[in-house]
Amino acid sequence: MESTLEKIAATMEKVERNTEPRSSFYILVSEKSTKIRTRYNPLIELDARKKYEMALVNLETYYSFPNISATNNNFRYSPDEGDTWVVVNIPEGCYEIADINGYLQRAMKDNEHYDVVNQEYRISIEPNSNTLKSVLTVARDYRVDFTPINSIRSVLGFKRWVYNEGYHESEDIVNIMNVSSLRVTSDIIGASYTNGTTGNVIYSFFPNVGPGYKIIEVPTNLIYLPVTLDRISSMETRLTDQNGNLLNLRGEELSIRFHLREV
Repeated sequence: MESTLEKIAATMEKVERNTEPRSSFYILVSEKSTKIRTRYNPLIELDARKKYEMALVNLETYYSFPNISATNNNFRYSPDEGDTWVVVNIPEGCYEIADINGYLQRAMKDNEHYDVVNQEYRISIEPNSNTLKSVLTVARDYRVDFTPINSIRSVLGFKRWVYNEGYHESEDIVNIMNVSSLRVTSDIIGASYTNGTTGNVIYSFFPNVGPGYKIIEVPTNLIYLPVTLDRISSMETRLTDQNGNLLNLRGEELSIRFHLREV
């Protein structure tokens, strides 16, 4: 039977183990890319006898990822019932429907496809806030061709079709926000589950600012996930959309700070 002295010694050892300082430190990664590979020299050596975990502390960048790019920036129209066609390619950027309409109408005016007498545009695109769809209005003799693969129809909610004169409401709701979630991943943490599949997502959020503004994300409650390595020679950090695709920050700086601690 265990003696009283042995019990006291075991209790004191447990108290000492639980009260001794636990190691922890911050890791900062920063680059003009959403895929950051950081190499450490010397290596980060963790005690193999202990367990460690890591959480995202803060993230800073700019809301610069575009909803219009080379994959969906084509607007093709005809001013003469389809005899000739004009293509307008919208520059890469972050656009609302009003911005898209404004750019297209300026381009049409430059092409002299504009009613100077009545000061009216021949084609207009407007949002319908009640149905969450977009409305395309086409003047007489004009046509809008949404059949090209990189057509802007995918943003506006229209089918792959040629639209004639008249009032047309999109068949689907607009997809002006093609990014619904931002995810931060790290290859030194254990697997997490997203929609039933495993991954290494350490944090997920959506910015509370609009396009062009600075994103400063500071979690209210830190969520720690287990670190799988005891010798860290490198770490890859990614910022992706909800589908795991790297975001295009168009050259803006991305800074992320992690906290790694002993469990």
